Amino acid sequence: MMKEAAFLKNKTTTVTPYYKPIAKEIEVFEHSYKQKLPFLLKGPTGTGKSRFIEYMASKLNKKLITVSCHEETSSTDLIGRYIIKGAETIWLDGPLTTAVKTGAILYLDEIAEARPDVIVAIHSLTDHRRELFIDKLGKTIKAHEDFTLVASFNPGYQRGFKELKPSTRQRFVAVSFEYPKAKNEIEILVNETTIQEADAKKLVNIATKIRNLTELGLTETVSTRLLIDAAKLIASGLPKRLAVHVAIVEPLTDDTEVVSALNDLCDLMI
Repeated sequence: MMKEAAFLKNKTTTVTPYYKPIAKEIEVFEHSYKQKLPFLLKGPTGTGKSRFIEYMASKLNKKLITVSCHEETSSTDLIGRYIIKGAETIWLDGPLTTAVKTGAILYLDEIAEARPDVIVAIHSLTDHRRELFIDKLGKTIKAHEDFTLVASFNPGYQRGFKELKPSTRQRFVAVSFEYPKAKNEIEILVNETTIQEADAKKLVNIATKIRNLTELGLTETVSTRLLIDAAKLIASGLPKRLAVHVAIVEPLTDDTEVVSALNDLCDLMI
């Protein structure tokens, strides 16, 4: 079974989620969608890739089906499988097949984590054919007019062990997501939470400082997502230093010396 690859059917929100444009990503996506071009979101963890595609699906009033890929995600998980129901065996469409048939936006989050056969399965959907071959049924399905394939990828994850082949990357229109500039990140924190602007500025300053400490050798640095978590805790009344410790520092590393050093740094800045 597909572990933690829960897909969200019919995810259309009445309220468009908040999203702060950083460059021309909205305009690029809208043009790519009209031209039926697959779309790749590149960037570190917590830079707003998933929020962006949720925002675009809501803005376009399209159904969004999300698959969180991991090392066990296979093409069978995406395409579908036969299951036993009562006394009969029936076919159950997977999220990819459902999206292809219904014209939904399919979002493969962290596609590089999935097994290689997933890439093979989507190839014919990322070129002029726009079709899905279901081997177990022996048939090919033409994609619905509105079907759109979107994937995300973290190029720096684990120092390059998880990479997409150039031949795969070149099948997508790609946009890079980076951490927002300080002014924009402060605005994001204030809009996402009820934190005061002065406190939001302190959190962003902490993030900027840690992001520049490359000598720590952190696999991932402070994401905007972590800042939002810290801001929510502070806004709820948790002491600021404690909120920073548990929402920013502790998730970054298990190295006790690094944790201690970062806590001391953050205490000085908050």
